[in-house]
Amino acid sequence: MRVLVIGSGAREHALVLALRKDPAVTAVHAAPGNAGIAQHAQVHAVDASSGEDVAALAQELGVDLVVIGPEVPLVLGVADAVRAAGIPTFGPSAEAAKIEGSKAFAKDVMNAAGVRTAHSEIVDHPGELDAALDRFGPTWVVKDDGLAAGKGVVVTADRSVAREHGAELLEQGHPVLLESFLDGPEVSLFCLVDGETVVPLLPAQDHKRVGDGDTGPNTGGMGAYTPLPWLPEQTLTAIVEDVVKPVAAEMVRRGVPFSGLLYAGLAIGQAGPAVVEFNCRFGDPETQAVLAMLDSPLGELLYATATGTLDRVAPPRWKDGSAVTVVLAAENYPASPRRGDVITGAESTGTGTESEVLHAGTAQREDGALVSAGGRVLAIVGQGANLAEARRNAYDRLAGIKLPGGHFRSDIGQAAEEGRITIPTAN
Repeated sequence: MRVLVIGSGAREHALVLALRKDPAVTAVHAAPGNAGIAQHAQVHAVDASSGEDVAALAQELGVDLVVIGPEVPLVLGVADAVRAAGIPTFGPSAEAAKIEGSKAFAKDVMNAAGVRTAHSEIVDHPGELDAALDRFGPTWVVKDDGLAAGKGVVVTADRSVAREHGAELLEQGHPVLLESFLDGPEVSLFCLVDGETVVPLLPAQDHKRVGDGDTGPNTGGMGAYTPLPWLPEQTLTAIVEDVVKPVAAEMVRRGVPFSGLLYAGLAIGQAGPAVVEFNCRFGDPETQAVLAMLDSPLGELLYATATGTLDRVAPPRWKDGSAVTVVLAAENYPASPRRGDVITGAESTGTGTESEVLHAGTAQREDGALVSAGGRVLAIVGQGANLAEARRNAYDRLAGIKLPGGHFRSDIGQAAEEGRITIPTAN
């Protein structure tokens, strides 16, 4: 099987490495890729958001499977174009990708499926913002109703901050989604979905805030770990049975069946799991940790999903232990990250043993130097027999990497390691 991976981040680097380990995969291509991906796959220049261009490249390469990583190409219908060219594609149609592309659509699907989620309102006119804010609080959750790469969300106890963010979105012509605040620790659960067939992967936890102790603004994600020692097995089962399967069934009922990776972001409160958001693709940085733990052939799982045969494949097998992803970000991320700084010590081995360096925002200069080319520059993945060892391996590897002005969180997975994460219980 020859596979083409679309995207240019650490998520796609993780997908490439996992696909290379599948004995049935004979060639891995990536487009547009990055400097790290180029060490492990043949990279091709392509406009990832153009269905016509991606389909043409897939045909030219004669691939058997296209795997679309980022959300923007999916929302723009790239998967539809590649399927129309007769090539199996891992990733939902544009209509099904609205589960991420429109939070209003996602809320409507969840309500119809009877899935617990935050109370919400859409505000599309500045004159309605103040009255709507008065109906929420004391913690306000203000979101961009479209795609915002994880950075269009403000969670604050300061009404003026909530108002400023809402007003800024409206000024940009973006509808605002106000939500009630959900209590409890958050969980990211990835599920392979083929119509009504749902196969869960390992649960992970993302760290969205830029600073230690969950301080500072939201980012696209500063790190993640898997599995979750504090999450009971019965809660995981409840998420699959009471959240993901009803949503998958509702999308089939609407005539927009989901095919690909459905990502449920949830808060586990005293009343049980409640959905914060759905995404239509592998999440970043959780994917890097989850795929590091996969012991099954990834190509087989993705191909079965893409061809409607997921119900005939054995459930995924997982390694023992834990994996931790730590993101190294550029100076001034998530505001206006500095680019062009030289990175040293970031060689990617591709072996995925104790630690691995995955490239996100990197490029290679004409003189061969590796330089930063985005906000999140590298993702360092540590594995170990337990969370403490996985964290140690990740941070030890990170210590050998130099990026001027680079910053990272020192506490990824620490609260879980120290047993400080608990699910709220009713008084």
